[in-house]
Amino acid sequence: MTKFSAHIVVAAGGSLVLLLGAFFFQHVVGLAPCKLCIWQRWPHVVAILIGVAALALGSRALAWLGALAALATTSVGLYHTGVEKAWWEGPSTCTSSGAGNMSADDFFDKVINAPLIRCDEIAWQMLGLSMASYNAIFAAVLALFWVRAARS
Repeated sequence: MTKFSAHIVVAAGGSLVLLLGAFFFQHVVGLAPCKLCIWQRWPHVVAILIGVAALALGSRALAWLGALAALATTSVGLYHTGVEKAWWEGPSTCTSSGAGNMSADDFFDKVINAPLIRCDEIAWQMLGLSMASYNAIFAAVLALFWVRAARS
């Protein structure tokens, strides 16, 4: 196995492991994902597909696309972490804000139409880091493997 192939296997395989981990937490542990959690999964799917194509074609150019996919999920993970820590607001469809100057009817509509899984609440954490934070960290490391593959 060449260095290129080894780096691609680690990078795409890492995305597969992270994706399987997300499914484990969802289907075995019972933690339903929020909207931002789902957004973090799609670049992993893309990275896996790019990895398969890169191995089949031996294309180093595809490795750069894999790095972009890994950086995309890193970015969403960092954004999600900021939403969880209340550093900034997340999408209005999955976060909470005060009632402000809303009428009782508007407030009622907001409550009724609120998503069941909120993006601004941490469902699970370890050592002070949420799943979104861990995803961002691990995906950034995977991006480095993609870059190494592109340069090998």
